[in-house]
Amino acid sequence: MRIIEAIGRLIIGTAQHVVNVLGLFFQTVFWIVVGPFKKKFPKLKSIFEQMVFVGVRSIIIVFFVGFFTGIVIAMQSAYQLAKLGGTIYVAAMVSVSVARELGPVLTALVVAGRVGAAITAELGTMKVSEQIEALQTLALNPIRFLVIPRFLALLIMLPCLTIFSDIVGIAGGFLVGVYNLGLNPYRYLDVSFDFLIWKDVWTGIVKSISFAIIIAMVGCYMGLNTRGGAEGVGKSTTVSVVTSFILIILFDCVLTGIFYFSNM
Repeated sequence: MRIIEAIGRLIIGTAQHVVNVLGLFFQTVFWIVVGPFKKKFPKLKSIFEQMVFVGVRSIIIVFFVGFFTGIVIAMQSAYQLAKLGGTIYVAAMVSVSVARELGPVLTALVVAGRVGAAITAELGTMKVSEQIEALQTLALNPIRFLVIPRFLALLIMLPCLTIFSDIVGIAGGFLVGVYNLGLNPYRYLDVSFDFLIWKDVWTGIVKSISFAIIIAMVGCYMGLNTRGGAEGVGKSTTVSVVTSFILIILFDCVLTGIFYFSNM
């Protein structure tokens, strides 16, 4: 009976969190649509500041992750393809796998670990220090002033970071193919873009948009519901990052299945 009770509490608690996160998402979308017609709406400056934090300050780590991922894919695929006499198809392997899968997923995981944790820690600190209650006392909606700038920044910058990661990943594979495998650089690029179709590119972009929503909603929700002082902030930050990682992998699997079985 205790096991059944524990499972029941877990299911009910998870369902409540899902409903609450969806409620936060719909409120965010509502205030994005209605907010510009209100006087009290986040200034563009706050949105741009978040865009700089999310995008510009993540470029270095995204560059290294994407670049070395492309190198690893090229070396690992070359080992197998060389046995079949198809070394030139390393170019296609790198470009397609980076654009469709590894670029969006690895970039989202990096941003979730860096930005998602920061969002939760910042909002959690504001929550336990009663700064959010102070905003409400001043008749300022926390969703409009705290959630929307972070949500829009992630929604805009994560697809940009994903495209950047795709480019540097293909560049990493190019270096291995040309300088290690001895492939003709023009032939390498020709094969890369012969196999890389438009669907591969927008599939990765759609995934990155979904991942941006996950990171923003989970980070803001955990931050706004932090309890228990400094210890609670640390716990919320950990749960936020772990939850974001799990949801990113889960939604990646779901979206991959949808795109795989669709004829779009």
